Amino acid sequence: VTVPTATIEMAFVRLDAASVYPTVRPCVVVSNKNQRSRINHSRFLRNKNMQDLFSIKGKTALVTGGSRGIGEMIAAGFLANGAKVYISSRKREACDATAKRLMGQFGGECISLPADLSNIDGIDAAVKAFGEMEDNLDILVNNAGVSWGAPLDEFPGRGWDKVMDTNLKGVFFLTQKLLPLLRASGTAENPARVVNIGSIDGIKNPVFETFSYGPSKAALHHLTRGLALHLAPQHIIVNAIAPGPFPTWMLSTGVGGGGDTDIDWSSVANNNPRGRVGTAEDIAGLSIFLCSRAGAFTVGEVITCDGGVAYAT
Repeated sequence: VTVPTATIEMAFVRLDAASVYPTVRPCVVVSNKNQRSRINHSRFLRNKNMQDLFSIKGKTALVTGGSRGIGEMIAAGFLANGAKVYISSRKREACDATAKRLMGQFGGECISLPADLSNIDGIDAAVKAFGEMEDNLDILVNNAGVSWGAPLDEFPGRGWDKVMDTNLKGVFFLTQKLLPLLRASGTAENPARVVNIGSIDGIKNPVFETFSYGPSKAALHHLTRGLALHLAPQHIIVNAIAPGPFPTWMLSTGVGGGGDTDIDWSSVANNNPRGRVGTAEDIAGLSIFLCSRAGAFTVGEVITCDGGVAYAT
């Protein structure tokens, strides 16, 4: 095949007697009219510390909606792995209590930052308060979200606006207003990270009559791709996670648990290919991957964390 602007020269140097596969000389030479660069993969492997691929130790993170549910799970995982974590939620008492409990359980530093992120005034106040304590931000997890359920013929306008304001508008403007702090952190070698928490309901039709929730999450997934395109060259990586069933207040209200998370989840688990609901380790582990060196080349993705249920039907 003739490539007009560049050629890639690869040399097969010998056949390994113990293998049917040829071994490839560990270098690739890329040449064109203006540039000739040599990539020596063996040197790269020798010089890189593969043991710290998933480290987030020493990073500063802000997790919105961090006082309960998936946000609390992510915050716990970050704390346990050496990050300094700020959590926000609308209710000050709940936010303060969760921050104190997480520090007692996992150590480290967890700071309560109560805020209503569904409106611009609340976002401005949160950004101002954070900026008075930190000069940069390594990780932003946009997890704060709401839902609204009502029959189709009765679904109210306020149920549409509240969900869109929190799940989509709030994410965009919080990210926008934190860009100076994210830019101050990100480098080519160690970019800042934004993780948007979407939902499998933005991929498939929701089970419940939550007519604004699914569209808000589908729009958030698309917003993730748009932000990723614009911010990757600025050393800010944006991705999204689409969680499935987790033992949260929101799901509990939908399955008749009244918001209690200490219930029998078998009715949900039995419909999942993995035979269970998600755990804190599941969602925290994926978040840590995206925010560590291991995820530094993953950009603009919407990754399901759902046991396979989104694509099971």
